[in-house]
Amino acid sequence: MTISLRASKLVHSKIPSFKHFFIALFVILLVSIIIAFVVQSWSFNNDGSKTYQKLQLKNVLNLPEVKLVDDSPSSRPHNSKCTYWDCFNIYRCGRTGHDRIAIYVYPLKKYVDSKGVPIVEVMSKEYYMILQSIIESKYYTANPQEACLFVPSIDTLNQERIQANLTSRALESLKYWRDGENHLFFNMISGTAPDFSTVLEINTGDAIIAAAGFNTHTYRVGFDISIPIFSPIASLAEITFINNLRPWFVISSQINIDSYFLDELQDMQLHNSGLLIVDACQVHNYSKRCEYGSHQQFLYPQILQKGTFCLVFRGERMSQLVLLEALAANCIPVVVMDEVVMPFGNVIDWKRAAVFIMEDYLNTLLDVLKKISEERIEIMRKQVKFLYDKYFSSLKRIVETTFDIVQDRVYPNWGRTYDDWNLRPDELIKSPLFLPITAPRSQGFTAAILTYDRVESLFILIEKLSKVPSLSKVVVIWNNQKKSPPPMPSFPQISKPIKVIRTKANKLSNRFFPYEEIETEAILTIDDDIVMLTADELEFGYEVWREFPDRIVGFPSRTHVWDNVTLSWKYESEWTNEISMVLTGAAFHHKYWSYLYTTTMPADVRDWVDEHMNCEDIAMNFLVANVTNKPPIKVAPRKKFKCPQCVNNEMLSADMGHMVERSQCVDRFTKAFGRMPLKSVEFRADPVLYKDAFPEKLKRFNDIGSL
Repeated sequence: MTISLRASKLVHSKIPSFKHFFIALFVILLVSIIIAFVVQSWSFNNDGSKTYQKLQLKNVLNLPEVKLVDDSPSSRPHNSKCTYWDCFNIYRCGRTGHDRIAIYVYPLKKYVDSKGVPIVEVMSKEYYMILQSIIESKYYTANPQEACLFVPSIDTLNQERIQANLTSRALESLKYWRDGENHLFFNMISGTAPDFSTVLEINTGDAIIAAAGFNTHTYRVGFDISIPIFSPIASLAEITFINNLRPWFVISSQINIDSYFLDELQDMQLHNSGLLIVDACQVHNYSKRCEYGSHQQFLYPQILQKGTFCLVFRGERMSQLVLLEALAANCIPVVVMDEVVMPFGNVIDWKRAAVFIMEDYLNTLLDVLKKISEERIEIMRKQVKFLYDKYFSSLKRIVETTFDIVQDRVYPNWGRTYDDWNLRPDELIKSPLFLPITAPRSQGFTAAILTYDRVESLFILIEKLSKVPSLSKVVVIWNNQKKSPPPMPSFPQISKPIKVIRTKANKLSNRFFPYEEIETEAILTIDDDIVMLTADELEFGYEVWREFPDRIVGFPSRTHVWDNVTLSWKYESEWTNEISMVLTGAAFHHKYWSYLYTTTMPADVRDWVDEHMNCEDIAMNFLVANVTNKPPIKVAPRKKFKCPQCVNNEMLSADMGHMVERSQCVDRFTKAFGRMPLKSVEFRADPVLYKDAFPEKLKRFNDIGSL
């Protein structure tokens, strides 16, 4: 009893000491948290974005002066071998918490040498507008710590206005220079007489150059950005609507063009009244042009509104003001400059809006232009207006496009596609398939087999299809009204349901009827003689379709070409890398296209298919391309599709006139749709590792056919 009391007293005597320990520990932790919070708040307020003020472009005539001593270090020379992968520090990007680049503009300063001579006397109006556009853009940041890209406030637009050596020393003095890493310069006039270099001649180190006048030798592909030289009077030629009344077929309005070009043009003019050649009426008067010979005077650039085609020649420099002036006037540019890098040429498809002629072949100018149809001219002029309005109508547009290109490089997963950059709004017909990015795997696909009476090959095909994991159902479309299909017990015994549908008439269009028995979104349309495809090929084709559910995805491919002899479209079955059609004798498509084929296909197309028992696959390719403006997708390398059990006289395509008739289909369907909707592409989807020497257990698809 005594021992128990002593033990109890000892326990109680220790409790106060533990209590004091925990209270002290709590106080220490609390104080530490408060101190850490205060330090963090102080650090944020001193280094965070809240302390940085948006750059104000005021008092550009009274800037703080920075004197560069004679022995101050110069920046590193221009690195002509830079690529995006070794000269751009991607890790500087993404510090803002969102997937968008951030651009910092250095504060405005006046850099002078030891004698007080400035780099550039006064900032140009154009460079002021560029800086203003950056500051007002969604990419601007006032905090250099979170900047992905840095733009010096030194006006480098015109090399003739700056002192190259002094500028190179000024760049080295910039706080975040680091040999030009992640810096960007704007330049529109590069080089000086007599060489007129096509790249800015200052020590820019690893910086990106956004410049006009690049040629293919000085342009660093994927790194630099080609921009146009801005014309302040281009807006005078702008049009609000496309006017087809243009009395001049070709206009040459560029000042002081090379004598070789002028002589060629004057020779052409002797035999062609639709060619207008004008030059400056007097020195320093850019807004007037006078015709050679007659000296008739025209307002410029308004005269360009009267021409269908406008010539753009190489001058002392590659960049020429007339390009933007022609675009503004909705005059189709004819570019006669070898090795030129067109503005934003890495994203803009200029062949949709301009004509390119090699300098040595200027004598073919009129022959080339006269072969362009009125329909094509109208389409090109629509594209010219679209490009000008979207990318070139102001310096702000040019600046925004420049940084949009950088944005797409840094964040390619959010990048714009070819269609986003080049297709007009009237061309961007969105897919009607409101599906997830990838179609669900669980549904599988329905194999729709069109057959007549080739029972043996039909049964072989069904057995092969049964081995495809994603097969959901087999639908046999029996197209023979004179003969009944085999009884169901005679069909191969497979684990998936088989449904036989007897049609009322022998029509090829029956393969695309939206049968209620087809419950899956994916349909594999396949001919009864296509028995050479393996289960791996079909399963892989379905996997590809799941990623592109609005396309036709299949195996045999073809293309279309323009025949200059017959002046018509031609069906081509040669083995080329370029395809524009995937034949539906073995292809996956969404069942929505079967519905559209049956309900909205132009009647003369459907009637032609049924009457001639041909071209239903071409018609389906036309339909899908017309709605989506996208090409089909070929999968797997196999190109030979022959029925080993069939003799030649059994095959529809054995007819000698088959190819001729298919060419007639392409040309006829183009007229029915009112345009050529087919899109050509050099693309094929193959499984990963299928040809590599890896153990089969490491591959998903081993049994893939060869060429």
